[in-house]
Amino acid sequence: MTTETSAEPTRRDFLYIATGAVAAVGAAAAVWPFIAQMNPDASTIAAGAPIEVDLTPIAEGQDIKVFWRGKPIYIMNRTKKQVEEALAVNLSSLPDPQTDQERTKPGHEQWLVVIGICTHLGCIPIAHEGNYDGFFCPCHGSQYDSSGRIRQGPAPLNLPVPPYQFVSDTKIQIG
Repeated sequence: MTTETSAEPTRRDFLYIATGAVAAVGAAAAVWPFIAQMNPDASTIAAGAPIEVDLTPIAEGQDIKVFWRGKPIYIMNRTKKQVEEALAVNLSSLPDPQTDQERTKPGHEQWLVVIGICTHLGCIPIAHEGNYDGFFCPCHGSQYDSSGRIRQGPAPLNLPVPPYQFVSDTKIQIG
């Protein structure tokens, strides 16, 4: 018996190639979910991403609360009276002395951006409450002034200022 070899592809060659291609596609389809599950969750990515906030709807004397990394951020458009009162505070009377200029951005002194978590036990203070027209924590009585500095109560530190920058006169980026 003699066998003939031909330079022409046979039906058997086609079946081998087709079977191999289907097996490769099937293996890729089976492995893809395992690779995809190693990527971080979308909520995890969003939780650490910087956010942009438009300041135009915030009228003078108003504040808004946004969330960044799961934390409440107060953005307050302070009145001239609030800014003047914050500048006039005697630093030696503060438990955690910081000037108002250290807590705001130059040229944007009317805007206060703070993390709205009480530094005593992590409660969320209420804006525009208390004796200092700033923030009041009703849980244990901590009072912060209009610059977010602790003035009265058990809280040991000022409300933290998150990393932020002005990307325009009417928009900030937090994070």
